[in-house]
Amino acid sequence: MFIFGDSLIDNGNNNNLASLAKANYLPYGIDFNGGPTGRFSNGYTMVDEIGKPLLSTVPSFFRWNVYVDTEATNGDVTRGVNYASAAAGILDDTGRNFVGRIPFDQQIGNFRNTLDQLTGKLGAVETAQGIGRSIFFVGMGSNDYLNNYLMPNYPTRGQYNGQQYADLLVHQYTRQLNTLYNLGARKFVIAGLGVMGCIPSILAQSPAGLCSEEVNKLVTPFNQNVKAMINNFNANLPGARFTYIDIAKMFREVLTNSERYGFSVVNRGCCGIGRNAGQITCLPFQTPCNERGQYVFWDAFHPTEAVNVLMGRKAFNGDTTYVYPINIEQLARIG
Repeated sequence: MFIFGDSLIDNGNNNNLASLAKANYLPYGIDFNGGPTGRFSNGYTMVDEIGKPLLSTVPSFFRWNVYVDTEATNGDVTRGVNYASAAAGILDDTGRNFVGRIPFDQQIGNFRNTLDQLTGKLGAVETAQGIGRSIFFVGMGSNDYLNNYLMPNYPTRGQYNGQQYADLLVHQYTRQLNTLYNLGARKFVIAGLGVMGCIPSILAQSPAGLCSEEVNKLVTPFNQNVKAMINNFNANLPGARFTYIDIAKMFREVLTNSERYGFSVVNRGCCGIGRNAGQITCLPFQTPCNERGQYVFWDAFHPTEAVNVLMGRKAFNGDTTYVYPINIEQLARIG
């Protein structure tokens, strides 16, 4: 399992960067075995839950690099690597306000390095076969809106309307995923964007504290373009199997039927400052809410472990309501 993405699935790659996007301090990881790791959650991320039935926790890229010379157990990249980086985007310029981050193109470059080292260790044939059987999980795009298009110090909003920006992003995304395919990847899981107009950071900007339908409508063309891209890949890339996780549909289901899933707080972060606990995100050693399992959002931007686990399970073995054309368990069983 090779993982590419942003803070929703970063498990510590930003820890050693000169970056403002870090979560390697309490109360992040307060419910994670061993405490803070760099995950932007109180515990598990969605890919932790997806990966649990497939393999033990996937090492982060930089943690593996630290241990590669000693051949430590947690440096065994034959199990996979997580390259995700908080504040990263499809576009290289995305997230520059946070200084250090690893954009998707650079994450792909890090995968190339891993591929070279695997080839040196296992040989070209065995490496190619292993890569072809592996799951490539990609979740990109959130920061291209939150930390690019919607930021006042970026020019993109004045250059593109919503559809044009979605077209720009998915044109780049298509090139990047083609690169992974040309490097041997065949089994892809692509996560769509969630209901971003309903996160505490956006709610805090609304006078009425309501979801921003303007933001929700803004990201809709991106998800539509990604679905079209996946259909095209499945039809035209020999041997490739792409699965799409409809994160927006999952999140709307959770928000609409929150009580059924055990959530009583849907409009504020468990840890944060200001309106909806979303104006300033979770600070070091801040006291979070007590009933974390009842909150949908952990901080201004990210779900709680409870939501991550729920979505991970739906993605792994759910039906085509949320993940299609096949779920991750079915994808993994393909030879």
